[in-house]
Parts: sequence; C-alpha cells; structure tokens
Amino acid sequence: MSDLGFALQLMGIGMITVFIILSLVVLLGNLIIRFVNKYLPEEISKKVQQVAEQTGTFNRKKVAAIVSAVKTVTEGKGHVTKIEKM
Repeated sequence: MSDLGFALQLMGIGMITVFIILSLVVLLGNLIIRFVNKYLPEEISKKVQQVAEQTGTFNRKKVAAIVSAVKTVTEGKGHVTKIEKM
C-alpha cells in the first residue's frame, strides 16, 4: 500500500504543478494582451483615410468597417481601393 500511496501523492503533486504553470501562462498572456492594447493600440490604417477621402458620400465609420472586414476575410492580403454604390 505504501507504493500506491506514494504514486497517488506523486500524481497529486504533478497535477497541482501543471495547474499552477497553466494558470501562470493564462495570467501572463492576459497581462501581455492588456499591456499591448493599452500602450500599443492599432493605428487607423492610412488606406482607410485614403478611401474615405475618395468616397465623400460615405460615412468614415462605414468605410472603416468595410476595410476591416476585407482585411479580416482576406487575412491581410486584400486591400480596398475604391467603393462604389450599385
């Protein structure tokens, strides 16, 4: 029985260690995300400003939404150069 007790004790210590390390990883990740979002915010793209200047009839917020949607869908490879009403 002493071997079984030692095995359970070793398993418990290992599980607690893994839980603590994973908790630290999550906490440090959240701290890094908050720091980056607070002190290094994403700049408004110059493309948004250029497209918004070309299309005077559209709201700037709508243009920004369109540009960010295209950027998200194309994973940064697509760019909006012109917006026309159909």
